[in-house]
Amino acid sequence: MTALSHYRTVVAPEWIDYNGHMSEAFYVLVFGYATDTAMDVLGMDADYRARTGCSLYTVEAHVRYLQEIGLGAELTVTTSVVGTADKKLHLAHTLHSGETLLATEEILGLHVDQERGGVTVMPADVQARIAEALTEAPDWCGRTVGI
Repeated sequence: MTALSHYRTVVAPEWIDYNGHMSEAFYVLVFGYATDTAMDVLGMDADYRARTGCSLYTVEAHVRYLQEIGLGAELTVTTSVVGTADKKLHLAHTLHSGETLLATEEILGLHVDQERGGVTVMPADVQARIAEALTEAPDWCGRTVGI
């Protein structure tokens, strides 16, 4: 899995829950910031959003919580593009502290025209960047939740 981007942060005190480790909501927050970083690399940054009125909306996400995370842990999210279509983007995030894999998330994003209110085709330059970054999905992508 080839990396498109990396997002780094440190676990803040307010992210720690009553069990003494990072609350599940903050895993999603960290992954959200990693998605923002990936959007910047792909050309869908703040200038793009202001100029076009378009943005990427997450419409589905699947998080796997693999290890507990403590206060002050240094986190790195590595993001890869694992699928694409004219209006869709499939990202895979891995969350590490050092060499330890802590969590994964995959998201499906839709390219939305915020002014018209509907899904729209991504411009050719963005699609070209996505195509360059496209890599094989890891084996944990595409799983379902069930008993």
